[in-house]
Formats: sequence, structure tokens, C-alpha cells
Amino acid sequence: MKQEAQDKELSFEEALAELESIVQKLETGQVKLDESVRFYERGIFLRNFCNRKLGEAKSKIDLLQTDANGNIVSKESFDDQIV
Repeated sequence: MKQEAQDKELSFEEALAELESIVQKLETGQVKLDESVRFYERGIFLRNFCNRKLGEAKSKIDLLQTDANGNIVSKESFDDQIV
């Protein structure tokens, strides 16, 4: 499977684990220059991917509130109940 296709199926947890692995490899100083550059490029992609996923999750959480009974309602529905 091509890297691009694999990236579309990547979960946040998988991306974070791969990023941590890359950081560990780079920190050892035992990686050749060309491989270091490839790892760095992949790390940038993974960092951006994780940031995007976290942003999406935050946006979803920001839209959720609970009503007096503890039921999850959207922020818009919650605002309507206050008025």
C-alpha cells in the first residue's frame, strides 16, 4: 500500500506513536543524513496531522454541552434552553 493511502487510514494514536518513534531514532544520532532528512519530513507531516486531528476533536467538544439531566446536547440547543 502506498504511503499516501496508508496516511488516509492513519489514526491519531498511530500517527503519534510513529512520531515518537521518529524522535527517538533522531535523538540517538545514529541515523545517516539522508535518512534523517526523510524522518524529519515525515515528522513534520505527522505533527501537522496530529495537530489537525486535535483541532477537529476540540471543535467537536466545544459544540457539546449537557442539559440538566446530563444528556449531551449541541451548544446551539443548550443556548436555546437558557433563553
